[in-house]
Amino acid sequence: QVQLVESGGGLVQSGGSLNLSCVASGISFSVYTMGWYRQVRGNERDVVATISKNNTTFYGDAVKGRFTISRDNAKDTVFLQMNSLRPEDAAVYYCNARRIRPSRRDLWGQGTQVTVSS
Repeated sequence: QVQLVESGGGLVQSGGSLNLSCVASGISFSVYTMGWYRQVRGNERDVVATISKNNTTFYGDAVKGRFTISRDNAKDTVFLQMNSLRPEDAAVYYCNARRIRPSRRDLWGQGTQVTVSS
């Protein structure tokens, strides 16, 4: 069964930290680019950070210097360490697994809520 399961969301005060995790099952995790996206109701889903199979990382401008994405291929898990959280970081955070070859495949988790109080 193909599945992405996020955890680690919750309520945190402004300036605090959270560490999100996403465990994948049913896929060859190491060949996928993994990513975190976030969405506020009524808005588009925006990229937060991605990490390729070769550990090349990309960060959205809003989170550079505050968030860190990493992966553990032995545990089929991707992490998002979020520091210096701001109220505008509040959103539902989604885990994504993307593959281009041999065919395009895009997988999403169910999302985890992050709330930041000011």
